[in-house]
Amino acid sequence: MAFFQVLSLIFFSLVLIKAAEWVILSLRRIARKSKIGVFAISAVILAVGTSLPELFVSITSAIEGTPNIALGVVLGSNIANTALITGMVALILGKINVHGEYLKRDVFMALVAGLLPLALMADGILGRVDGLVLLFVYASYTASFFKDKINEITNEHSSESFFYKFFREINHIDFDISKEYGKLFLSLALMLFSSQVIISTSEKLSILMGIPVFVVSLTILAIGTSLPELVFSLRSIKGGEPKMFFGNLLGSTIANSTLIVGLAAVISPITIVSFGDYRNAIIAFITIFITFWFFIRSKHRLDRFEALILVLMYIIFIILEIT
Repeated sequence: MAFFQVLSLIFFSLVLIKAAEWVILSLRRIARKSKIGVFAISAVILAVGTSLPELFVSITSAIEGTPNIALGVVLGSNIANTALITGMVALILGKINVHGEYLKRDVFMALVAGLLPLALMADGILGRVDGLVLLFVYASYTASFFKDKINEITNEHSSESFFYKFFREINHIDFDISKEYGKLFLSLALMLFSSQVIISTSEKLSILMGIPVFVVSLTILAIGTSLPELVFSLRSIKGGEPKMFFGNLLGSTIANSTLIVGLAAVISPITIVSFGDYRNAIIAFITIFITFWFFIRSKHRLDRFEALILVLMYIIFIILEIT
């Protein structure tokens, strides 16, 4: 019985990942056809689009009354993104060059955002007020990002304001774009259905195997929902866009820890039964992220040997969780 539950979990995780890819493709086509600040829409896609699996799993788990799964998926995904995904990409490609101002602000912001929900649950519960705080932090971060981008657009198009261009383009959208909206909504519906099946299967699997639901979400679900980041990361580095890769990595960490956990907590407060369940994950996230930060700051690149260290750290974390 457990074997079929595992197969179901793997199958619907793959369905969820594929549906997320369709959503991203639809959003990109909508951005291209509508000609509305493609780079700005792409920034949202990179940060939030590849986190859609985590978002849907978290929202569904909160609605189903098991919001701890949301926290487990987010913690596990942040660890997997930083250690496993980044490490695998650097191992496959040899190295990742790191250049840009994001080293000074966004890496630090990602670390703070990753630790913020852990600090807010120090009283034993991540309540709705805490969730609103996390959503406000994410809104502030996003607003600061788009403020700079809007200024860039204003300088490039001084003859017309950004909002005037935005609404003018909306009024002249090609009718073919309606097909993309249809694909988008169908893909979102498929993601929602897959998420519900994954949550239900995870609960049944944890009961059959005597494994806490949190551990299942921290490992199996976290790895499964992080696969879109791996696919995008390889494509972006091969395409000579390391900034895109790091923007997606850091943006996903921030979105996971603030937007996704915040929404889950607002829907259903997360009660912490035992902090011991989170100890290994918290230590792993802090250790791995600081190690990653040290590697990219020291030589402004991530070499294959350093990538191997990150992957080994992730393997050790998984072993500690399942033993």
